[in-house]
Amino acid sequence: MPRAIVQERLDAIFRSMERAHFTDARHAVLFKPGRYDLDVNIGFFTQVAGLGALPGDVVIDGHVHAEADWAKGVALVNFWRSVENLEIRPKDGSDRWAVSQAAPYRRIHLRGDLVLDDGGWSSGGFMADCRIDGVVRSGTQQQWFTRNSTIRAWSGANWNMMFMGTAGAPATSFPDPPYTNIPTVSRMRDKPFLHVAAAGDWQVFVPAVRREAEGASWATGLPSGRSIPLSRFFIARPGMSALQINAALRRGLHLLLTPGIYSIDRPLRIDRANTIVLGLGLATLLAKGGSKVLTVADVPGVVVAGLLIDAGEILSPVLMEIGPRGSRRDHRADPISLSDIFFRVGGANIGNATTCLEINSHHVIGDHLWIWRADHGDRASGRVHVGWSESTGDQGLVVNGDDVTLCALFVEHFQKYQTLWNGERGRTYFYQNELPYDPPSQAAYMAGTTRGWAAYKVADHVDDHQAIAMGVYANFTADPTIVLESAIEAPDKPGVSFANITTISLGGGKGTIAHIVNAAGAAARPGAIKQILVRYPVP
Repeated sequence: MPRAIVQERLDAIFRSMERAHFTDARHAVLFKPGRYDLDVNIGFFTQVAGLGALPGDVVIDGHVHAEADWAKGVALVNFWRSVENLEIRPKDGSDRWAVSQAAPYRRIHLRGDLVLDDGGWSSGGFMADCRIDGVVRSGTQQQWFTRNSTIRAWSGANWNMMFMGTAGAPATSFPDPPYTNIPTVSRMRDKPFLHVAAAGDWQVFVPAVRREAEGASWATGLPSGRSIPLSRFFIARPGMSALQINAALRRGLHLLLTPGIYSIDRPLRIDRANTIVLGLGLATLLAKGGSKVLTVADVPGVVVAGLLIDAGEILSPVLMEIGPRGSRRDHRADPISLSDIFFRVGGANIGNATTCLEINSHHVIGDHLWIWRADHGDRASGRVHVGWSESTGDQGLVVNGDDVTLCALFVEHFQKYQTLWNGERGRTYFYQNELPYDPPSQAAYMAGTTRGWAAYKVADHVDDHQAIAMGVYANFTADPTIVLESAIEAPDKPGVSFANITTISLGGGKGTIAHIVNAAGAAARPGAIKQILVRYPVP
């Protein structure tokens, strides 16, 4: 394709998506193996990905970047975009990825520096399976999670920066600077990706589970895994019904969802072991009639990746269910995995859900989840759809399964517990939470006789749980006098521990978090807006 035609198309997509915060449009820009001289500016609801087996099979001589020019450099709402599986060679030696939540930077070889802000505040973010030949400069990023990558160096820190299995990352020094570094990732399955084989056949590559993983999966060539011919996938398009999609799943097909909005009036049912569900261009499943959107049976090896899931106007008790309640099977040899799964309750439309994601199966792996009850909408278009009684959600995540491991967990603005963990031997590596902005009063925000609902609740019966690198932030704009008793509530048992936690009263002190874990830790409040706790139980 002539360069001018490709660049013109890229620029047209970006112009339409630069400010399109709550649009229904979705785009996937896919590059076949080769070399391209382009400037790829990525706006909302746009995925840019290479179709090679390795990142170096698709080379961009130029920039593949996210900017915040539209918001005068403030990237706090630069959500819902991604770049994957490319080698990028910026001619000036540096690229920019100024984003906040739900904007993964995956499987990239960047031959230069990477800047993670655009001058104003940003609230990211996630990078995995990458090689950055230069320095990563985090700038104003409030928090960031990097795993299984190689970087030359890292510069900058604000509240919570975590690295796992990343060569070149700074050593643990929390809280000054607030770095947490774990040398390996205990178990991880990287996100599957679409690629074109040398013979021209289209396939989806599904990486194998790695254990005690260090560095990028592709550092020495194609990683372990399997390629599945696209002929074994049902290729769904917007307008297709859940009935049609389920019929294809029952025939034993995998599922590839092309970009767009899918109205789901009955759950998509993943009942067969090792089924792959892959969304392109932030394919969006919108609940209708109070339905669940997607359910996974208690079977091994299922992979769900690259989806945005929206609550509908009628209350859904659960939007996505991994295993039915009471699941008991052991999946440690071939776990279910979830990658780049994002949820919205409100914002784009009126949304109501009791729980967004419920994990009942054991040994599930989560790799980058953002579960969001909207704190804002699109005033310019009149699509606001936020409010304490308009778009409601009790909790973002409930974990009932045992041995669940979650990396890069973002849960925000729910009206009761943000995260409720009932399973044993749970592990969370990096947690970001903003409490709801909109409780109208303390009386409306009480967990029985306790002031407020914890941002992270481990049930009293749990004996073994660990979480590390956690940030919990209050911004009670509707009533700044509200107090949350504890950011984290958990049983005081030898097997339950937390490390490297930050609490902040945002906006100069809009609300108070009285304690960090249970009764430990000083209050984040007006006049003392930031508090830290290095470990709990406190020595």
